[in-house]
Amino acid sequence: MSSCNTSDFCGTVISHVMMPYHANPAGNVNGGVIMQLIDDAAFVIATRYARSNVVTASIERVDFHRPVHVGDLLHLKGCLNMTHRSSMEIGVRVEAEDMRNGEVRHIASAYLNFVALNTKGESIPVPPYKPTDIDTQRRHQEAVRRREDRRKHLFP
Repeated sequence: MSSCNTSDFCGTVISHVMMPYHANPAGNVNGGVIMQLIDDAAFVIATRYARSNVVTASIERVDFHRPVHVGDLLHLKGCLNMTHRSSMEIGVRVEAEDMRNGEVRHIASAYLNFVALNTKGESIPVPPYKPTDIDTQRRHQEAVRRREDRRKHLFP
């Protein structure tokens, strides 16, 4: 398998305008809607990297820092952090922009793990990820630590 260009899989941004059908009666966007959009953004990065079908294997902790309101422009900024044999960790940062005044607020961050699959639904290898700059190397090292912690928790 060929290796991929790091810049192709870091800094991907997907934006959505939050509409009334995304919100509860108070006008705040439902957390489940935001979680779906996080998963969608990570899916795009994982699919483009693996060039195969991928499935969400796990979603690390998601903390919501601020509410999102109807009319906000939600930006989901994703980045490939790490690969293993058939899995990938994708980080997603969520920001909301008030389009009337330009204020941007950090809403949430999440880490998702995806597995690449063949047409039979079996896991398949993904190209190794090689971080190329200080920021991607830092994210990679943090992802390695999260994976080790997850494995300790699953296999004590």
